[in-house]
Amino acid sequence: MKHLFLFISLIGCSTPLLAQQKRNTAEQIPILAWYGVSSEESTVERYEELRQSGITHNFTFFNSVDELAAAMESAQKVGVKMIIHCPELEKEPEKIARQFKDHPALAGYFLRDEPGRADFPELGKWARRIQAVDNEHFCYLNLFPNYASKEALGTETYREHVQLFIKEVPLQLLSFDHYPIIVDTSGHRTMREQYYENLEIFSDEARKAGKPFWGFALTVAHEPYPIPTPAEIRVQVYSNLAYGAQGIQYFTYWTPKPGTWDFHHGPIEYDTKKRTEIYDYITQMNHEISALSDVFLNAEVISVSHTGAKIPQGTHRLEKLPDVITKFETEGEGAIVSVLKKENKSYLVVVNRDFKQNMSVTIAGDQRLKRVLKDGRIVNADAYISKLPVAPGDILVYTW
Repeated sequence: MKHLFLFISLIGCSTPLLAQQKRNTAEQIPILAWYGVSSEESTVERYEELRQSGITHNFTFFNSVDELAAAMESAQKVGVKMIIHCPELEKEPEKIARQFKDHPALAGYFLRDEPGRADFPELGKWARRIQAVDNEHFCYLNLFPNYASKEALGTETYREHVQLFIKEVPLQLLSFDHYPIIVDTSGHRTMREQYYENLEIFSDEARKAGKPFWGFALTVAHEPYPIPTPAEIRVQVYSNLAYGAQGIQYFTYWTPKPGTWDFHHGPIEYDTKKRTEIYDYITQMNHEISALSDVFLNAEVISVSHTGAKIPQGTHRLEKLPDVITKFETEGEGAIVSVLKKENKSYLVVVNRDFKQNMSVTIAGDQRLKRVLKDGRIVNADAYISKLPVAPGDILVYTW
């Protein structure tokens, strides 16, 4: 299936020579290991292993403040930032904040995972107690996805859940989880229908609140979620970034102990404590995030739309693009098409929604259009042919 968009051409007669530039990579999108280095393995070597994968932030449940303090020293030595949690943080939040607020490894404070509506007032008070001592580092927790039940949410709609949370819990950044790729009853890998609607709602509410949001990619298998492929990780990461996410989180880095959930095959195995191939997958993914961080970090989302014979529920069909683009066509299941603006630069981000098949994209533009390569270099767009393949879950980026 082809999806064609034609725009007025402003292309001149001459073809510009190849002009390569390297974007600034001094800052990058934060990358969080959720359930990171095990509390029992809080050595410098383990934190260095995590850092070598490209992860910048670690979150681990610690059994005591002493365990946490030891891990903070290991993390600091290799330059990893920590979102901290221990039982004492809830019992004596001011004391823990005073103890760690000046620690170089501190990034923020974890409160609770996936709270319901009834928990919001208490969480608001908890956050304010920490912020009264330390308002330089963020308080953090993670909200439900939109496939959670009304009973779990405690509200009639998902949007209401997010709105009330933002109103009642004064966090500096917002986070939600949604693991879209599952194995259905016939044994096929498929994407949840609600995934992009979740991104639409959450990014919209974060934007209206003037707060950044972080999104997730699933990296540990458990029923009904399969061992992820590189394309399945990629489509989650790039979908989040296309919608404006300012942080990427992996659930999980260290494989949790199997129990209620049959967790298995995360980047680091639970029993052997050795790497799986998922470690290599996220390492490659993190190189890409780092190289493209100058595109996404602190960028404003101007529009996000979709192409395809059928677009995901709750999303918007692409109708037009900026006049620098004179022709745009996608073939296959369809794409996310995001327009971003950052300072004096604009970006066109095209993500292949299909995590199984290639997609072809045809893009032409006037002499201003340049292409941002996966390593962050910038070249004139017409150095390449106009019709290019995009691998499953992968991305094309243009700028002007």
